[in-house]
Formats: sequence, structure tokens, C-alpha cells
Amino acid sequence: MKIAVVGSGYVGLVLGACLAENGNDVTCIDKDAAKVRSLRRGVMPIYEPGLEEMVRRNRAEERLEFTTDLPRAVRAASIVFIAVGTPQHEDGSADLSHVLGVARDIAKAMNGYKVIVDKSTVPVGTAARVRELIQRETTHAFSVVSNPEFLKQGAAVEDFLKPDRVVIGVEDDRAREMMIELYAPFTRTGAPIMVMDLVSAELCKYAANAILATRISFMNEVANVCEAFGADVDQVRKAIGADRRIGPSFLFPGIGFGGSCFPKDIKALIKFSGDKGYDFQTLKAVERVNEAQKVRFVAKMEAHFGSLKNRTIAVWGLSFKPRTDDMREAPAIPLINRLLRARAKVQAFDPQAKPVAKRLFGNKITLADKSYSALKGADALVIATEWSEFREPDFGRMRKLMKTPVIFDGRNIYSPDQMKAQGFTYYSVGR
Repeated sequence: MKIAVVGSGYVGLVLGACLAENGNDVTCIDKDAAKVRSLRRGVMPIYEPGLEEMVRRNRAEERLEFTTDLPRAVRAASIVFIAVGTPQHEDGSADLSHVLGVARDIAKAMNGYKVIVDKSTVPVGTAARVRELIQRETTHAFSVVSNPEFLKQGAAVEDFLKPDRVVIGVEDDRAREMMIELYAPFTRTGAPIMVMDLVSAELCKYAANAILATRISFMNEVANVCEAFGADVDQVRKAIGADRRIGPSFLFPGIGFGGSCFPKDIKALIKFSGDKGYDFQTLKAVERVNEAQKVRFVAKMEAHFGSLKNRTIAVWGLSFKPRTDDMREAPAIPLINRLLRARAKVQAFDPQAKPVAKRLFGNKITLADKSYSALKGADALVIATEWSEFREPDFGRMRKLMKTPVIFDGRNIYSPDQMKAQGFTYYSVGR
């Protein structure tokens, strides 16, 4: 098929590359000419394992193109994906100006029947607004489809190529058949293609992220109760995860969730539910718990040291999760800001997020090029992101570099017994 993808950000770039990988002719459109030039050279605007190689391969095979020329790409395509950003307003609502602006541009460029797909995470009712707008701008036949993405950053390429499920919201058989044909190669192992109405499809992404975020906040509260009573949250987690009705996923306690999806989607679901007169109390609690959890470790540090003034704190991990450079809503941000307000000195390291952190913090913190460099003279180390390379470090080397051997493990990647044997004072979550 000939596909156009409007927006070459995280979702659009992964979408375009993976569809091209399956033999489709894909044109990714972005209004940022500098980004388009970089993508043509194979320079990625994001870090995502496997993506750069896939883009280069499909560029070489001439199945993947990048352009700023939206009308030309739309005219050549049978399916047009909208994958632009939906920034969040202060009240939690999504800014749909980019989505609706692209829909208008698509309508003006149309030269025949098109399937227009909402891929961006958008509030319930957006597909109807897109349809109404396009109807005002064109006389050509078209279908609007809702096709939410369920990509985990750090594993997005794998998630797209081998999905758990594909959700398609449609209104007519023609669009339904085209979308099933497009996704059939990705579901050969039995993953279901779930076809439903537009509104239900739009709600799926929000509901999925909301329940995952709820599990995280719940386990963080359980971990806090474990600390109060002297219980071990790892034992509790394993016991409840063994229940088939619950399962083990997303039951790991820590210093809170972040990223571009969970926080934003929770706020949006609360907002558009409230607009319909429903008070989503559970998610409001999930949000409160998460924000408090992000800075809970600072109180532990203050209890240990008495004062953090002039203390040097090393931080390992800045991205909101491993295998990405994304720091949006990362727990490390409020944690570091709280340390700075306490007049501590921060020395941080992340395998991928250093350029992003430099833009966020400037010269307020020291950004090390290597993990051990961040430890030099440190009064304590905070583990904020569970990158694999942090799991089995040289503890002897760490003790020699640090001023005092104290670790605040916000991701429970070490065992308390191991840390005691290595000579560290060790704090973790719920243990």
C-alpha cells in the first residue's frame, strides 16, 4: 500500500519505519525542514533501539521517504495517518490544534477516496470532529479511523512488529477491509485485530494506560505500608502476582512513573470524564500518589544526613525509563529540583539522556560522561532509572570513589543483603 504519515515524532517515525519494513511505500511528512533533512541523512531525532537501522534500511530500499510536501504525499497515498503531537493544557485537556490543522490540510489536498487515521492519542470524540472538519473542506469520499498506538518506549519497534493486539475504530466496511489488510502481516502469530466503533477505540488507549498507572501507584502505596511495618514488598509483590487474576506485570514499586503517556493520559481522562459530569476519583488518587512518590526519597536522605546543604548527591538515571532518552515527566526531575532547593550539589549520569538533561538543567547540575565519574566525592548515590548497566557495577570501585558509601535505590535493583555485605548503607522502596 501507499501510506502517508503526518508527523515524524516518536509515534509517526516508528509507525512509518515499521510499515515500510513490511513492504509498504511510506512517506513521512513533517513541517520541520531541518528534521526532514536530518532524517534523510539517517540522523534520528529520538533514541529507540532498532529504529535507526530500520530507517536506514528502508531508505536504501526506497520504501521510506521524508518530506515537507504534505499535498504531494496525501495525493499519492490511499491511507493517511495523523501522528502529530497533542500537547496538554494546564487543565489536563488535550490541545487538538495540530490534529485538526493537519486534518484540514489533508482535506484540501485530497484527490480521491482516502482513509484518514487518527494515530495520535486524542480524547474521545476527536474522530467525529475530524470527520466534520474534512466534510466542510472537500467533496471527495473518505473514511475516518481511530487506531490508537500501544508502544512502550524502549521496545517500540518490537511492539509494533509483534503487537499484543491491534485496535481499529471504523464506521464503514471499506475502511475496515483496508485497515485489516494493512495490519494482517503483523498479526500472523494470532494477535487479534479488534474492530469496534470509533468512540470505544478512542477510549481504549486511555483506559489501558490508566489501569497500568493505577497498578504502579497501588504498589507504591503498598511499599510505603511495608516500610511502616517492616515487611518486604518484594515478597508481597510475588505473592499477589502469583494470583492468575492479578498477574506479575506492573507490580514493581519505585519512585513513581513518568513519560509522555501515563501522566498525560490520566489527566486527559480525568478532564474529559469531568466534562461529561463524571468525577474519576480513582485516577485523581493515582496522580496524587505518584507525585508524592517522586520526592519521597528526598525525605529519606534528609532523615539520614540531617541536612542536605553542601552534600554531593550522585544520580544514576535521568530518563523516565531505560532504553530511551525521553525525560518527559521523569521522576528524576522533581527529585533533582528538590535536592537543589535543599542546596545539595548534584552529579548525574544517564546513558542516553545527557543532551536532554543539559537543556532542562543547564549548569545547575554536573552531567558526567560515565557512570563512575558521577560518583567522585559523592555523599550518596540515588538510582532513579533502572538501566541494565547499573545492575552489576563494581561496588569496590564505587566505595573508593564515594565520600560515604550510601545508596538510595529508587528502583530496588540491588538486594539489601548484598549491599550490607558490600559495606553500603542502603535504602530502597518498601524493604
